[in-house]
Amino acid sequence: MTTEIESILVENRVFPPPEDLVKQANVSGMEGYQALCDEARRDPDAFWARLANENLVWTKPFTQVLDESSKPFYKFYPDGQMNVSANCLDKHLGTPTENRTALIFEADDGKVTKVTYKELLARVSQFANALKAQGFKTGERAVIYLPMSIEAVVAMQACARLGIIHSVVFGGFSAKSIHERTVDVGATLIITADAQIRGGKTIALKSAVDEALAMGGCDAVRKVITYKRAGSDVQWDAKRDLWWHDVIQGQSTDCPPVAVDADHPLFILYTSGSTGKPKGVQHSSAGFLLWSLMTMKWTFDAKPTDVFWCTADVGWVTGHSYVTYGPLAAGVTQIVFEGVPTYPDAGRFWKMIQEHKVTIFYTAPTAIRSLTKASEADAKVHPKSFDLSSLRIIGSVGEPINPEAWVWYYNNVGNQRCPVIDTWWQTETGAHMITPLPGVTPLKPGSCTLPLPGIDAAIVDETGEEVERGKGGFLVIRRPWPSMIRTIWGDPERFKKTYFPEELKGYYLAGDGAQRDKDGYFWIMGRIDDVLNVSGHRLGTMEVESALVAHDMVAEAAVVGRPDDTTGEAVVAFVVLNGPLPQGDDAAAVAKQLRDWVAKEIGPIAKPREIRFGENLPKTRSGKIMRRLLRVVAKGEPITQDVSTLENPGILDQLSQVR
Repeated sequence: MTTEIESILVENRVFPPPEDLVKQANVSGMEGYQALCDEARRDPDAFWARLANENLVWTKPFTQVLDESSKPFYKFYPDGQMNVSANCLDKHLGTPTENRTALIFEADDGKVTKVTYKELLARVSQFANALKAQGFKTGERAVIYLPMSIEAVVAMQACARLGIIHSVVFGGFSAKSIHERTVDVGATLIITADAQIRGGKTIALKSAVDEALAMGGCDAVRKVITYKRAGSDVQWDAKRDLWWHDVIQGQSTDCPPVAVDADHPLFILYTSGSTGKPKGVQHSSAGFLLWSLMTMKWTFDAKPTDVFWCTADVGWVTGHSYVTYGPLAAGVTQIVFEGVPTYPDAGRFWKMIQEHKVTIFYTAPTAIRSLTKASEADAKVHPKSFDLSSLRIIGSVGEPINPEAWVWYYNNVGNQRCPVIDTWWQTETGAHMITPLPGVTPLKPGSCTLPLPGIDAAIVDETGEEVERGKGGFLVIRRPWPSMIRTIWGDPERFKKTYFPEELKGYYLAGDGAQRDKDGYFWIMGRIDDVLNVSGHRLGTMEVESALVAHDMVAEAAVVGRPDDTTGEAVVAFVVLNGPLPQGDDAAAVAKQLRDWVAKEIGPIAKPREIRFGENLPKTRSGKIMRRLLRVVAKGEPITQDVSTLENPGILDQLSQVR
């Protein structure tokens, strides 16, 4: 059996960048892009030094750019010192930006609160002083378990201001998840809220923290600071628990930022691992912030006048890079949204864009696909029913966007004038790696297009040799970059084995299968562990999913494999239709129609053996499809994994039915 991943999806549509955008873009035209790429290729150290000197404020200037002596434990700007919070807030003092709105917070119920850069700095400084007063110091670890709020940004920035390493836990995660992370990082502080409000429902948070601490092993935790969001009843430990509003009382709004080494850990963010034990991805201070800021300027073409909205929660890396840090360092106004895209109806996103005059909108393919379905069913919530003329750039993040969702997004949200910026990156990469630039790149629906300047991306075989164009293989990054993962917290051996395997020449292994077309564009074909082995052919799940979603009847699809005695693996598709859930003979007829469609679109080899229909797919509250659970369902095995992070656990029973 070949190790090559076969590319079976063909996409020939091309959308050139808008001429007016090219003229005023921060990176203008392919010549501007190539000049940056050439500069980075000629002398990488000089390139990264220039960007760091021009874009960051240093307390102690660096003299060395890259320390490779302990590779793959690379260090950027190792002898320099700076502070991340100062680079997001203090640097704007005395400039027109200090009086600009930094955050527009829209609560679940629609109430809007605005905070200027100067006011945000005062809030961050006050909370940082409160932490100092409680005895918390540089190098300690804090777990943050908060709803989307101004307070979440303040808590993260205050930790950064003092050099306290934060680990944010998504507000939809269970007590078990909080416990695992608190123990693993040795947290001494937890910052939480009584509850969060999402979709009109109040969801307790403090009680989950109490439950986590009761599990044992969290003796290092000295204090739990709780923000009163919902006014819910909470249990109280007078020795340990403090209210946010009490600890900031009387604290000064001036707090000098602590200078830390460039490679001082800014945060540890946990991401799922193949062993089931979450990996604590450790990121640096200077390198992470630099690349978050550069990608704001390049990928999003950020200007001082922009109103930027990334819909991600701060519990995910997207909320770190493109809510808490990158946009503030860039000095733009940004939206922070507490609620969900379907409450009070599925027009919520479009209404908010209209009301706040959003210019740059960045969301996930899962949100786009679910809103497509809702929009086609009800004209009142269709994007065309709202004034979205303020938009100039729309982006996609979280997983590859299938071509049909891309085109719907481009036509209906971007009104055929806003480029769709389909970004490929990971928790581990810190910020964008392969992405179109709005004033540069002709777009191909479904492709993340070209690597950013300074990013040496390639597709290789199992020996690390680059494969021919059009052939699938492993996506790797061959040279270090500033925002890269520094280690897995407490597990350096797992870090080396997972991300820098010796058989791949020590390149960074992304874990994604991909291919490059004749124009050098990258196409992500799914996770390496999501590759289907069918009759000796290795097929990427993403391509089969894209073919299914290209059918008019299909709103969303997820594809997994299950063991098969004849073919090795059989393709099992889980499908959400635009119409009602089919039953009996209707379901069988629709399944046959879709199987035949896939065979016609990309070949009989990719034809699903089974199709299961559901009203939805199993997703986390951030919108990620839980394909691991779908593999268990496809095999007919009982689900023993924790499903507390699912938005809709009941959907698993529905999808267990074979059509």
